[in-house]
Amino acid sequence: MPASGSGDSPEHRGRFDGESASGQAPRRGGAHRKRKPEKQRSFWKELPILILVALVLTFTIQHFVARVYMIPSGSMQTTLHGCPGCTPDRVLVDKLVYNFTDPEPGDVVVFHGPRAWTETDAPVAEPANPVAGFLQQLGAVVGMAPPDERDFVKRIIAEGGQTVECCDEQNRVLVDGEPLDEPYLHWEPGREREQRSFGPVDVPEDSLWMMGDNRNNSSDSRIQGGGGEQGAVPEDHVVGKARVIVLPPGRWGSVSDFNPQHD
Repeated sequence: MPASGSGDSPEHRGRFDGESASGQAPRRGGAHRKRKPEKQRSFWKELPILILVALVLTFTIQHFVARVYMIPSGSMQTTLHGCPGCTPDRVLVDKLVYNFTDPEPGDVVVFHGPRAWTETDAPVAEPANPVAGFLQQLGAVVGMAPPDERDFVKRIIAEGGQTVECCDEQNRVLVDGEPLDEPYLHWEPGREREQRSFGPVDVPEDSLWMMGDNRNNSSDSRIQGGGGEQGAVPEDHVVGKARVIVLPPGRWGSVSDFNPQHD
């Protein structure tokens, strides 16, 4: 009689055949090998892609949503600084707002100068160095240099269909015979605090009458194109509304859109 516990039992035979106590074949060592991590792409190879993506995003935002502009002159003092010897303001201009609403009196806007405003201007000199030209364009995009195109920043005073003139006995501009309330006006020291008379002018439909806050130092609708109706700016020339002063830090704040025609 075979002895108890001999190797003839099925249980023991299974173990001798390479099976585990659970009856399953043991895993081969190769199944436990870890895959080697994929080699990461070099930072210097990714850098051009990152730069390209950043430029595309910047172009898209600046073209369709908002753009930073540098104020090139003092015609909007003291609402916006652009005076000689000071650090010009950089303002964020909202390009979306007028897709949903119309420009209104009191809005400070950036606009492309119509032909009547620019036809007598000297051509803008292009940098002879291509690298300098590229840097100038890049600086214009981020608001660190004036844009190449002849853009202006002024305040809307009257809309198409209104009649504007200056001035009443209290030296106030009139729109449709009513005097304007203009607390934003700036009078430069040493210069007369009296506005030059003009008009009356009937502002053409779909056009805007633009004037600077620095009333005696602003080349605006009163002068451009010879004044009169030629000085009005078509609404479709408006780029956007100046919202916020972003630079320099000491000038941070919103841009006043006080309506001088308020009731």
